[in-house]
Amino acid sequence: MAIYNLQVNTKKHRVDVDSDTPLLWVIRDEIGYKGTKFGCGMGLCGACTVLLNGQAIRSCSTPVSSLKAGDKVLTIEGLSADVTHPVQKAWIEAQVPQCGYCQSGQVLAAAALLATNSNPSDAEIDMAMAGNICRCGTYQKMREAVHSAAKNLQTKKS
Repeated sequence: MAIYNLQVNTKKHRVDVDSDTPLLWVIRDEIGYKGTKFGCGMGLCGACTVLLNGQAIRSCSTPVSSLKAGDKVLTIEGLSADVTHPVQKAWIEAQVPQCGYCQSGQVLAAAALLATNSNPSDAEIDMAMAGNICRCGTYQKMREAVHSAAKNLQTKKS
C-alpha cells in the first residue's frame, strides 16, 4: 500500500492503495465518483474514459502509480455540475443515449476532441471516438452531437 495525492475534478484526494490499483477503482471505490464505468477491464471499450491533463485515457488500465504530482483527472462529474457543458447539452438535444452505459466515456472523449479541434470533420470525430464502443450503436447521433457542440462552442467564443 502507498499514499497517493490526486487531483480529481479540481478537488484534492489522498488515497492509500496498492500501486497497481487501476485509476478506475480509485475513482469509484476510494473517492466515490460513480459516473466512470467498468466495461471490459482491458482498455478496449472506453466506458472507463476519463481525462488526464485534458487527454482521454482508459482508467481501467492506468495504474494509479503512473500519475505524477500535479496531474489533473477529470471525470464526467467534473465536466459540469449541472450538465451545462456544451457537449452534455448537445448529447441531450440529439437524444444520443439509449442505455447510457458508455455515455460518460463518450462525452469525455468528445470534450477532449473539441478542446483541441473546434471544427472536426466526421472522420476526425470517428478517429477521436474510436475505441469507445456503444452497444446501442448511436454513433451517427454522437457525430451530430459533436458537430452541434462544436458550433455552440464557436458561438460562445465569438
